[in-house]
Amino acid sequence: MTIAYFDCFSGISGDMILGALVDAGMDFDELTNELKKLPVDGYRLTRKEVARQHISGTKIDVIVRTASGHEVVEGPGEEMPYHEHGDGRHLADLISTIENSELDHVIKQQAICIFEQLATAEGKVHGISKEAVHLHEVSGVDAIIDIVGACIGLALLDIKTVYTSALPVGRGFVHCDHGLMPVPAPGALELMRDMPVYHTGIEGELVTPTGAAFLKATAAGQGVMPKMVLRKIGYGAGTKEIQGHPNMLRVCIGDKVD
Repeated sequence: MTIAYFDCFSGISGDMILGALVDAGMDFDELTNELKKLPVDGYRLTRKEVARQHISGTKIDVIVRTASGHEVVEGPGEEMPYHEHGDGRHLADLISTIENSELDHVIKQQAICIFEQLATAEGKVHGISKEAVHLHEVSGVDAIIDIVGACIGLALLDIKTVYTSALPVGRGFVHCDHGLMPVPAPGALELMRDMPVYHTGIEGELVTPTGAAFLKATAAGQGVMPKMVLRKIGYGAGTKEIQGHPNMLRVCIGDKVD
């Protein structure tokens, strides 16, 4: 059985997951072709090779075209997608988008589970139901592509079970729809409930809501790497440069050993 261990020494976000999976061997063209099965447009996916503290990896960006025609790239610290009011997508809209796609049933169910985790956590933090939570329009496209793309990646690489390391958290504040929010963001921290975490002292957001929700919904275990015959290794680059620290997510893929 093929398993994957996400080594989150610098945290985890949606774009880092995609980068790590592509770097580990997921075919980028297959990924983009599968994403075309979603009834979502107004975005493009880019890939480039980058280095973080002399470690090479893959950087994936979801570039979203706004109503005014501008292109926007969302990154950690900006990924605070949920809010209570205004234009955006409800959870029901996201589920409908995924269900009305031509994607494989397993991918659909996995992606819907991740979005339900996100909405439940944000609803709890803001004191509203998960059904009442909205997703910002631009961040909504970004999150859909990141989350569905990650589920596609697991399928393309035939990964049956996911494991994760303990999650590092940063400090400080980030700007969002509600004003200044403490790091970790309340929604992300809620998603990390019952998971092993540790403080790094690094300024800024390391674990985004999308990254935390992905692990919450998919990880069968947290902690040290399980015994496996290691077959593939991938590094997904984060957006920010962290002084003296490689801002990468590492995925180790192999055959489980009992």
